[in-house]
Amino acid sequence: MPTLALSMIVKNAAGDLAECLASAADSVDEIIVADTGSDDDSLTIARNAGAKTLSIPWENDYSKARNLSLEHVTSDWVLALDADERLDPGALKKLPALLANRGIAGYQVTIRNYVPDLGRKIWDRAARPNDTPYEPARKYPAYIDHENVRLFRRHPNLYFVGRVHETVGWRIKETGGRLGQADFLIHHFGMVRSADALAKKSAFYRDLGLAKITDAPNNAQAHFEVGIIELEELRNAASALPYFVRACQLNPQFGLAWFFAAKAQFALGQYPAALQSIAQAQASGHGTALAAELAGDANYNLGNYEVAADNYKNAARRDTTNAAFESKLGLAQTRAGRTTEGLRKLRRAVATCPLAPELHDRLITVEVWLNQLNDAANHAERKLDAVEPRAEDFMRAASIRAKLEEWVQAAVLLKRGITQFPDSEQLRATLCQVETILHGVAAVSTERVTI
Repeated sequence: MPTLALSMIVKNAAGDLAECLASAADSVDEIIVADTGSDDDSLTIARNAGAKTLSIPWENDYSKARNLSLEHVTSDWVLALDADERLDPGALKKLPALLANRGIAGYQVTIRNYVPDLGRKIWDRAARPNDTPYEPARKYPAYIDHENVRLFRRHPNLYFVGRVHETVGWRIKETGGRLGQADFLIHHFGMVRSADALAKKSAFYRDLGLAKITDAPNNAQAHFEVGIIELEELRNAASALPYFVRACQLNPQFGLAWFFAAKAQFALGQYPAALQSIAQAQASGHGTALAAELAGDANYNLGNYEVAADNYKNAARRDTTNAAFESKLGLAQTRAGRTTEGLRKLRRAVATCPLAPELHDRLITVEVWLNQLNDAANHAERKLDAVEPRAEDFMRAASIRAKLEEWVQAAVLLKRGITQFPDSEQLRATLCQVETILHGVAAVSTERVTI
């Protein structure tokens, strides 16, 4: 029976490490934990879990660190996890058959990244409603799957490559090995950390990515990865665009880089250029639903509403599970003058995916624009119950009631908002204004009765 080792690198992972190790304990024959300079209890936790521990230098290179951990593995196979990940319980029964396959050098494993809302994306992948039976993850509303080689044979020719976004996959391909598809999950909780923690990690990864470009200046993937961090995580489209452009120059068939060049151009308001980049992406084989959606967004902002509607139809055909495409189709049709048809799609999208805040917002905006204020007010209040509301959501619901001169309902909504957001000065100031109006209305009513 082939043996399996869990190989990890950690730093200050005390908050996660025990649960991570426990998730894999029954599935592996040995555990190697390499610490890169923790000043917490990470090493103690690892030792208590039966791991072999070692302290290694941190040289701003994830591959170097992981490969130092690999040197201490004695098992036939290696499973790589990070401390903020958990091995799915179902892996225990599935691993023996995978390890017994002599024709496979490594396996792509699906990593399920939990995210705090349905609006999140990882690269070109959209979030899905969370229906996982895995209990520790059930509280999160959505997830995004991606794949990476996390299970591979221990062999001198198989090691991690890349200062950041490191992988064994390249070495498997370079050595002529076969990759299989594992039928179990790794659950990842790193994307539901605090905003500060995520921002620090992004800045750190950007610095490593720049060093990776220095190491390999003609590597299109390295330029692409820095562009992704600048655009998706640091929200700096102007800085991101040159990296995507360079990636496309180095590899003109890099469809994903063309797509993200289009995203950066869109963010900068360069809509015609974005459409050209999307055409290049699709010509390079990146004809995804999100590419069609982005084309729709660009055409919509150019006022080409019927063309945008066709783009959104294409997106919906490519991915029938994403309610955002139907919602945007409804918006484009409404702006094109097909009001009844458009509203029907907007409302159906909300009914299909009531946990997505942006679907509610789009419908409410259109109803206000069409002066269907009663419907807009009702939908704004339904949103408060359907998703976790923000202070702005209470303000919006109250403002629509105010447009209808329904001051009592507006006050009730503002008070409800203050209960949830007691520090919101805007809610309190608006409530004062509404109560002043209510007192005036009451005074006029009394005066009329007296007369």
